[in-house]
Amino acid sequence: MKLVAEGLVLTRGSRVLVSGLSFAADAGCALLVTGPNGVGKTTLLRALAGLFQATAGTIRLEGAADERSVADESHYFGHLNAVKSSLTVEENAAFWCRYLGGRREQVTTALETFGLMALRDIPAGYLSAGQKRRLGLARMLVAERSIWLLDEPATSLDVASQAVLAAAANTHLAGGGLVIAATHAPLGLTPARELALAGSGARAA
Repeated sequence: MKLVAEGLVLTRGSRVLVSGLSFAADAGCALLVTGPNGVGKTTLLRALAGLFQATAGTIRLEGAADERSVADESHYFGHLNAVKSSLTVEENAAFWCRYLGGRREQVTTALETFGLMALRDIPAGYLSAGQKRRLGLARMLVAERSIWLLDEPATSLDVASQAVLAAAANTHLAGGGLVIAATHAPLGLTPARELALAGSGARAA
């Protein structure tokens, strides 16, 4: 499976953030989107997820079953954790499992992976910022999706939790998945390539 973007133009209001951007991302390899604040990293991820309409250009998957779109195959994890404070940790994960069409046993696996089982009966509103971040990330594991679109996923995570995130993402890659992550810091993903955004251009490494 390969994600291919060609000639993307992304604008916000009258400002052109990205112009003429083309790249390909292969399953089994992470693509790290880098660049200064405001350069269009979040907008690019939202466009890939189908949450933002590109002004021009195309985004497609090659080799996906039943000609599914990138949005159909993706988990999108943005700046907000999408955690409901009044629900318990487990109830939050179970909601996303149902919504995304996962299996109930995947809830337990997700909470165990991100070290949240001991907190499963606690309302999410009582969690620390890092714990809420881990609960949000656990959403990646409650239902299978080939593509993970992650926007600064390590925000609020301590060193140990960053290692847990890296392990989960690397397992996804090893299983033939794809991770595209906007980041200012190394995430420990391997193998990985860089897509450096700079104004209206980009440089792939």
